[in-house]
This record gives sequence, C-alpha cells and structure tokens, in this order.
Amino acid sequence: MTRSFEKVGVVGLGTMGAGIAEVFARAGLRVIGVEADPDALGRGRDNLENSTGRALAKGRLSEAERAEILGRITLTTSREDLADADLVIEAIPEVMDFKRALFTDLDRICKPSAVLATNTSSLSVTEIAATTGRPGRVVGMHFFNPAPVMRLVEVVHTVVTEDGLAEEIAALARRLGKTPVSVGDRAGFVVNRLLLTYLNHAAVLLENGLATRDGIDAAMKLGVGVPMGPFALLDLIGLDTSYEVMCVLFQETRDRRHAPAPILRELVTAGLLGRKTGAGFYDGQAVATPPASGKPTVSSVAVLGEGAREFAARLGDAGFRTTALETVTAGEAEDTLERAVETADVVIALSHTPVIELAARLPHPRRLVGLHLVGDRLAEVASTVLTSPEATCAVEGLTKIVGRVPVHCKDRAEFVVDALLYPYLNDAVRMYDSGYAGIEDIDAAMRLGCGYPAGPFEMIDALGLETVRDGLRALYTEYRDPAFAPAPLLDQLVTAGVRSIRGLS
Repeated sequence: MTRSFEKVGVVGLGTMGAGIAEVFARAGLRVIGVEADPDALGRGRDNLENSTGRALAKGRLSEAERAEILGRITLTTSREDLADADLVIEAIPEVMDFKRALFTDLDRICKPSAVLATNTSSLSVTEIAATTGRPGRVVGMHFFNPAPVMRLVEVVHTVVTEDGLAEEIAALARRLGKTPVSVGDRAGFVVNRLLLTYLNHAAVLLENGLATRDGIDAAMKLGVGVPMGPFALLDLIGLDTSYEVMCVLFQETRDRRHAPAPILRELVTAGLLGRKTGAGFYDGQAVATPPASGKPTVSSVAVLGEGAREFAARLGDAGFRTTALETVTAGEAEDTLERAVETADVVIALSHTPVIELAARLPHPRRLVGLHLVGDRLAEVASTVLTSPEATCAVEGLTKIVGRVPVHCKDRAEFVVDALLYPYLNDAVRMYDSGYAGIEDIDAAMRLGCGYPAGPFEMIDALGLETVRDGLRALYTEYRDPAFAPAPLLDQLVTAGVRSIRGLS
C-alpha cells in the first residue's frame, strides 16, 4: 500500500532535530517535536526560532511564511503525543543503547502502521529495527546539517525492510525538496563511508610526514577543487564525531584503513575536538596562506620530463636561463642527460611518480627536485633524501613565479593529491561493485552531501580509468596496502577498453 505521511514526529530538537522539524513543516506537514524535559524543549524552540529568523533576515521567508511554519510545529515533552503520527524520526545522540531504548518505546506508543526512522549517520539501522515488533517498517532517513539547506537525504533500507517502503520514503524526501539516494545498511552509508575514510587517510599521511597540515589542505583544495581541505573539514565535523564514525567502520570491516588514525585519538583524548572547542588540527586561526617570496637566487634551470619545454619557456620569459629535455627514460644516454643539467643551478623533474631513481643518475643529485603540476594552480614540490634544502626552496619560488601555489612533500608514490584521491575513487568503485549503491546515487551523495565539484565516478571518467588504475597500482607497490590494489571491476574495465565507468549505470 502507499502510505500518506501527513503527521510527523521528531524526537530530539538539537540543531539537527530542529532543522528536520523545520524541513517537514516547510513542506506543509504537521510536526510534533519531542524533547526530554522543559529545558531541552526550550532550547529546541530557540533553535527553530533562530533558524527561521535567519531565513527571514535573509529574505528567504516572509513574516507570514515563518508564522505558518512555526504554527505547524507542536512542541511537547511527552512521547505519548506521537501515538497518531504517520512517521517518527529520531535525532538523538549517536549512542546505540539510547536509540534502541527509544525505538522500543516508540514501537509501544505509535500506531501499527507508523514508520519509524532514524537519522543516524553511521549506526546499524538493522540493529535498531530489531528492538521493535515492526522491523520491516524501520528505515534510515539521514539528513545533513543544516537540514533546511542541505539537499541530500540518504534513505537506508535493511534486509527486512518492507517492499516499496524505501521508495515511499524517497518520494517523501522529494516532497520535502530534497534529493534522496537509496543505500543499504552498512556503517557510514555512502557519504560518511567514503568521506571519513578519506579524511582518516589524510591524518595518517600527516603522521607519516608526507606533507604538512597546511600543505595537504591546500593541495586538496587547489588540486581537486573540494571546498575545504581534510583537516579544516575534520575540525568542522568534530574530531570526536569523526573518531566515533571510524570506530564503527572499523568494527564492521576490520580494514586497517578504517582504524582511526592515532593522531585523532590523541586529539580527542586531549579534548581538542575542532571548532566546537576552539582547537583541533587548527587552533582557531585561518588556514595559513603561503607567503609571497622574491625571485629565487638561481639563474639557470634544467627542466626534465613531459611538458618540460612549455614550463621552461615560462621560466625563460621570467628571465631565467633554461634547458628542456622532454624524455628522460632509463635508457636515456647518460651524456645527453648530463649535458642537459651540467650548468643548471637546479633541476626540475616534471613527474607524478618518485624521482629518486633519476636523482641517483645525475652528477649533482642535490640539485634535483620533483614537480607535479595539478590543475591550473597547484604544484607539488617533492624533495628526495638527496635534495638540498636550497634546491627545494628555489623550486618553490620558481613555481610561484609561474603562478602556482607550491606544496612541499616527500618523494613518495603519487605525492599528495593522487595519494588521497585515488583510494577514495577506488572505494567508490568497490561500493558500487558490491551492489551497495548505484553510480548516480553515489555521485549525487558526494556532490550534495560534501559540496564536491564532481562525484567520484565523474572524476574517474575525467581522469581516465587507466590513469586511476595505474595510480592505484603505484600506491599498492609503494605501501603494500591491499586497499590500494585496484578494484577488480576497475581492472576489468581497463582491460576491456571501456572509457566511461558511468556508462554502466
């Protein structure tokens, strides 16, 4: 049967719960908002009034519209008032014992036809549903904060969800003006499962000394176009929340990439939780901007690798003496290579792979610096164990002269951007291949839930399937982490000559 959702209960009126109540009321539904006690109810009322007040001040609501929205919401401290609700959704703290106790009570109170929904971002919907006598009518309805603004809703179904119910909840989400994506019941669902794994990986790379906090954040913003770098985003989400989600993921998968990075545990234990406490990875200050620098104290530059002539020409226009050598292979004649670099103050190897083998072939390896140009603005500056600090500093200055922001990193496979991006894309392929969610849903979830410029499958098609596959192989060879091995589907598509993974949807 097709259900009619006209009266909705919302349990928990913190920032998220009040936002969800507002969303339903904006869509013309009657809402019953429930809190534990009068003080909490007062805070919930304030949340509703403040949120709609901001919309009024920005011209997004009229006084009459605001009054209508608030007039559709009834506030109470009694769960018994939910007896005739068609749908009840909870937004209480992410503690399984709390949620199980609440759903046991809701099962007793609510009419048999009512649907019970959880706004959990990572906990098992199946485990929550099992506490009720109606597990087939329990679903996940995961809104994103702030709920009145964010368009995404993850609709989570379990193995016992009644046929058609997930589609009805998705239709309800569309009625609310949201974009639903349908997913199975696995820890983290789509957005948190992909996002938090990527953020945790960034923390591991920071601990390993691949690059600095500011460097990694700048690299991902400039190189990929994400709205926030991983550490600024971790601070915004809350390090405690991120740590807890990673613990849930690890408990389900036992994958070491889901084990929370030790630095997360350390910061959380110290009470440094991000913006909510005023300090986390950052101490409340804005992300640092690399300072401008004067002209490097070098006069001659040798540029090696694909694109060397174009890059050398730009440096030549800036007044440097340059030499360019486009191809540098293992079989390159040593005398040709030596002639190209013998008079250069610094040698730049344009590459996206480690350059230490090339450095070892040069007469002056301390002068060699790897440079990976990403997009139009970023330059990853990779120094080897043989590179002198002076050479690194000079190349950083040269990249600024040609209009790029330098990010210094160690000479490791795929440097910074691709070392973070490719495993994230690989995780998305594995997620699709497992039947957990569709390509279009995963892309929509990451665009709408995270503000990414493109979904993971759109990124794969733009980069090229073979490029991503080969990058993952390089990461696996370097780190020997099974998670970095290309997903079998990706390997098969490359072998078959398929050029667009989105064509599978």
